[in-house]
Amino acid sequence: MSSAHIALLGAIAGFTIYLGLPIGRLRKPTPRLKGGLNAVAIGILLFLVWDVLTHAWEPIDEGLSKHHWGPVATGGLVLAAGLGIGLVGLVHYDAWIARRRQAAADAPTAANAANGPAPKIRSQASSLALMIATGIGLHNFAEGLAIGNSAAQGELSLAVLLIIGFGLHNATEGFGIVAPLAAEGERPTWTTLLWLGLIGGGPTFLGTLVGQHLVNDTLSIAFLGLAAGSILYVVIELLAVARKTGLKTLTTWGIFVGLLLGFATDAVVTAAGA
Repeated sequence: MSSAHIALLGAIAGFTIYLGLPIGRLRKPTPRLKGGLNAVAIGILLFLVWDVLTHAWEPIDEGLSKHHWGPVATGGLVLAAGLGIGLVGLVHYDAWIARRRQAAADAPTAANAANGPAPKIRSQASSLALMIATGIGLHNFAEGLAIGNSAAQGELSLAVLLIIGFGLHNATEGFGIVAPLAAEGERPTWTTLLWLGLIGGGPTFLGTLVGQHLVNDTLSIAFLGLAAGSILYVVIELLAVARKTGLKTLTTWGIFVGLLLGFATDAVVTAAGA
């Protein structure tokens, strides 16, 4: 199988994320449906945090077992930095967005008229959707690296199995991206869904291209750490949304279903030995 074919299959694996995105176009979803989608998204994202950190820790764990202290120290620092930037960095970014949103709301109407139209500030739900897509994109870049690395090492059967597994996995991640929009009753345009899909799924293709020419554990750990931190932050935010719904039983079942979906779609990847 040629490098171009591997790259094409990597793109397909990433862009299955579009299968779940149209859920965001539902007209007037009921409160229970919105709460359920939000809860399922939390479950899927919780699984992703576990999955990402597991893969990020593997090379460090291997170094510990072999007493290779240099790679252990490097990998540990890179993972900590990635987690910190992904988690704490988003806290400061969200605070900055909130200040801009508040400043725009408090600005006098006359001043706005004199200075022209006020800049459009992204809603909190839209910001969350973008953060989820970015976190998933970082995760998918690392998945693409795994596909490309397998192909570069001549393990084509493993590469194909990874493509199938990641494709199934990404199909469920589309629900997670649009869940904040559905929870707030915001109906995204098709253009918005296109961009969210590119941000979330496109990095699988890019990672496949890079992975065929570069096998580097430190790079993979860096992207996995960023992904884990950003996804964990989004989980915290979605839990706050879930609490506002007051649908505790539905939320619990939704999170349970989301976790099961995550493990089920990851089964093919696990069977492949990845």
